[in-house]
Amino acid sequence: MNATARAGTANAANPVLRVAPATPAAAAAHFAASLAFHADVSDVASALAAGGDPGFVVLDSRSTASWDQGHVPGAVHLPTALIPEQAGRLLDRSVPVVTYCWGPGCNGATRAALALAELGFQVKEMLGGFEYWVREGFAYETWEGSRRRAADALTAPVDSEDCGC
Repeated sequence: MNATARAGTANAANPVLRVAPATPAAAAAHFAASLAFHADVSDVASALAAGGDPGFVVLDSRSTASWDQGHVPGAVHLPTALIPEQAGRLLDRSVPVVTYCWGPGCNGATRAALALAELGFQVKEMLGGFEYWVREGFAYETWEGSRRRAADALTAPVDSEDCGC
């Protein structure tokens, strides 16, 4: 049996390689596109903390009760259902929008991003949503004032500002 045949036999039993990886060119195109659609919590926090105009606006697409429970400081509150009627009045189409909702188990930020894109806005979705904002130890606001929790060691480095990725 030649090496190609052995590799094919091994891959048939391997659930990771049962479907062959994409070519490097296809993978590069896919991951470049993904970065055009997504931003992570740490990068959003870093850009906001740098001071001045970050070049984008953060949009919380959750309900008012959720917003009151906690939200990213400086975010615009616009529930997804209200985007078609209010986005043009509240947002500038020349400024990219970064949407977020509860967390990775919620597709509310995706629905909000779609609604905004359909209205002509440039948009990215913040991966991890509000859950990871809080879990990574960034300050957030509630109806009672500012809050901050210690970073979760499973989501953010405990002894460093930078995860190195």
